[in-house]
Amino acid sequence: MSCAIIAAVIFAVNIKTFVRAGGLYPSGFNGVTLLVQQIGTQFFGIAIPFSLINLPLNAIPAFISFKYLGPKFTVSSCCVVVLTSLLTDFIPSQPITYDPLLISIFGGLINGLAASLCLIGNTSGGGTDFIAILVSEKRGRDIWNYILAGNAMLLTVAGLLFGWDAALYSIIFQFTCTQTIQILHQRYKKHTLFIVTRHPAKVYEEIKNFTHHSATQFTGKGCYSQDELTLLYSVVSREEAKLLIKKVKEVDPSAFINIIKTDYINGRFYHRTDY
Repeated sequence: MSCAIIAAVIFAVNIKTFVRAGGLYPSGFNGVTLLVQQIGTQFFGIAIPFSLINLPLNAIPAFISFKYLGPKFTVSSCCVVVLTSLLTDFIPSQPITYDPLLISIFGGLINGLAASLCLIGNTSGGGTDFIAILVSEKRGRDIWNYILAGNAMLLTVAGLLFGWDAALYSIIFQFTCTQTIQILHQRYKKHTLFIVTRHPAKVYEEIKNFTHHSATQFTGKGCYSQDELTLLYSVVSREEAKLLIKKVKEVDPSAFINIIKTDYINGRFYHRTDY
């Protein structure tokens, strides 16, 4: 819950210091909310509170999340949404800079940091994050770039109504945010391990017990030493790989380990769920 509270504060402060100052549209329902607020102000002369728009927008995704991702995740995500909405209404605007490029880059970094903090704490910023996490859990890989593509529709509407400068800078903002999330959130990244060992049974026990993944065993001979050796091949998540290597070294200090980044796998793969 501490991650949720901190992330909500960062989201709200970022909106009042960077996003509003640059007239940008962040991704997801926060962007939709700001767009509706701007439409109300410029076309109808009505100042609509952020929370009055943002909370109803999150209702349907929250229901879907409750059904498929569980109550704990959904409740903590709703806390982020509610707290962000309320803080955005009450925190005074404190622009740091009015340079649109600086706002786009640093605002995107901060927004991505807050979103990553949510994901690390097994929660989310609500809205389209509910959908992104649900699909990612089903497919076993993140879809943040697809979310970025979907936000192009929002930016198209914003560009047509209020000019293309803010819409185009918003693309930079959202791209920076998306890349920050992909760098900081390693849940769906995978590594392929090739482990050459003299103690395959012990090493496999560590792989099985720590990651719940299996392995494939190959028997071979060292070309230099002519010793009988075993190669274990296994695919694990990137966050599991670092700790697994330490455990392998504990049971076989002489093990030779080759790690390869894996972009795509097709077949049965155990995916741990925290939701």
